[in-house]
Amino acid sequence: MNSNTPSAHAIPLWLKLAYTAFMAVLIPVYWYHYGPTNFLYFCDIALVFTLFGIWRESPLLLSLPAVGILMPQALWCVDFAAQLCGFKMTGMTAYMVDETKPLFLRSLSLFHGWLPFLLAWLVFRLGYDRRALKGWTVVASASCLVAYFWMPKAGAILSDPNLPRNVNYVFGMDDAHPQTWMSPELYLVTWLALLIFVVFVPTHFVLKKICPTPEQAAAKRA
Repeated sequence: MNSNTPSAHAIPLWLKLAYTAFMAVLIPVYWYHYGPTNFLYFCDIALVFTLFGIWRESPLLLSLPAVGILMPQALWCVDFAAQLCGFKMTGMTAYMVDETKPLFLRSLSLFHGWLPFLLAWLVFRLGYDRRALKGWTVVASASCLVAYFWMPKAGAILSDPNLPRNVNYVFGMDDAHPQTWMSPELYLVTWLALLIFVVFVPTHFVLKKICPTPEQAAAKRA
């Protein structure tokens, strides 16, 4: 059986419809409030891959976001929990407790908390496609390069403060100020290397170790 065409009923229809309904709300709302460049963020790219992946029931399309965001989204969950308890870790979820932002808009961002669990279940269900590491590395690198060369830098003054700056942290970890401890080009190369070898590669080996291959998963469902 082809690794990208598993059983037609591997994913329940109710889950496909529920996820599609969520995306039908999130995409226009995010587009309106944050603009189309917001979809260059890894987490938003992962949302789109997951949408196509669940309908096609494609191990590859689901493995791509899994290898890319499971670790960062786990950090998001921990950071958000710290925010709720009154502590500050990385600051990456500070916007979730920013009362100047609409509650509905912030509630949509709760997908950061449940998407990694959904992706983990999906790759266990359909199998982990080993090509995901190379594929996501290309996707992430392309997104970072676009953000670096064509998107607003950290600290950029924008007419709309909701528009993304410093997408995927390509100018430093602080959206308000670019990093200054190395050249921008060296930082970008270093950041990409850290993403690949500290985030993507370890996640790949964990998923490869604990998840079945698509062929094994399909055989279990047969």
